[in-house]
Amino acid sequence: MRVITAIGAIFAGIEVLYMIMVLAGANAGNAFFIFIKSLAVPLALFWPGLFNVDNGSLQVILDFGLAAVFWLVVTGIIARFAGR
Repeated sequence: MRVITAIGAIFAGIEVLYMIMVLAGANAGNAFFIFIKSLAVPLALFWPGLFNVDNGSLQVILDFGLAAVFWLVVTGIIARFAGR
C-alpha cells in the first residue's frame, strides 16, 4: 500500500519539478532538464492540451499540475483498494 502511494508521489513530483523548471525558465538544453522532460511528458498522459488557454504559464500549470493531481488521486484509490 505504501509502495503504491510512493510511486504516485514520485510521478507527481516529477510533474511538479518539470512544471517549476519550465515556469522558472530553465535552460532547455541542459541534460537534467532534458531527463526530467523525458519522464514528465509521457507521465502527463492525456492532460497536455486538454484545456487550451492563451497564457503560456497557465497552460503549463494546467497540463502538468492536473497530471500531478491525477497521479496522486489514482494511486491513492489503488492503494486504498489494495489495502483491503
